[in-house]
Amino acid sequence: MNRKNQLQNIFKLYGEEYFKKHNIPSYIRKTLVDIESCRASQLGGHIDQCDDCGDIRISYNSCRNRHCPNCQTLAKEKWIFNQEKHLLPVGYFHMVFTIPNEFNTLMLLNQKVMYNVLFKAVSETLLELAMDKKYLDADIGITTILHTWGQNLMYHPHIHCIVPSGGLSNLGNKWNSCKDKFFIPVKVLSRKFRGKILFYLKKEFKHKQFKLNKNTMEFNNNLLYKDFINEMYFPKTAWQFSKQNKE
Repeated sequence: MNRKNQLQNIFKLYGEEYFKKHNIPSYIRKTLVDIESCRASQLGGHIDQCDDCGDIRISYNSCRNRHCPNCQTLAKEKWIFNQEKHLLPVGYFHMVFTIPNEFNTLMLLNQKVMYNVLFKAVSETLLELAMDKKYLDADIGITTILHTWGQNLMYHPHIHCIVPSGGLSNLGNKWNSCKDKFFIPVKVLSRKFRGKILFYLKKEFKHKQFKLNKNTMEFNNNLLYKDFINEMYFPKTAWQFSKQNKE
């Protein structure tokens, strides 16, 4: 990768201007500042000396922010290595769940609530359908990872899932494998996932868990919120897409 195109250099060139034009939450601002300062003089440094030849090298400290691409490569590789220890000797499906863009503002304002709803809806969708006798009739395991942006670096919350191509039977005495080259039909997954999300969003709204701003104040009106939820059964953008790549 061209060093000029690294994320750190982009922040150094345009970060200050971006901060002036946009109201950035403090935790995001801290992340951007950390990445910009990583392995630079702002964070100080340390001296390494060779025991044999006495050669001395000065290195700047890493920011250790988990979002930093400069210093988290080793941590990422360790995480992958530890995850691989839990893999079974079977095929796996890579699946992705997302929600319509119409929810983005509500989700940005209520990340803890909304991300919890997203994870809960994804896990329940997969576990319940896998237990259905029409599909797998088995108890499965899932690895889930939240991504909050897309390839264009725009806000696009979605969850990646790694799902084994089978699971333990309800009695726990045998392994039930997927009969086809896909886990569960996409339309079935989509309907189930959509129903789960909307059910929990109605529940959270009823318990007044949402923070609102000028763009979402209309949701204070119960009828308008219900209309919005009903429209989301058939939104303009996608609910769920499932690659279902067997790996």
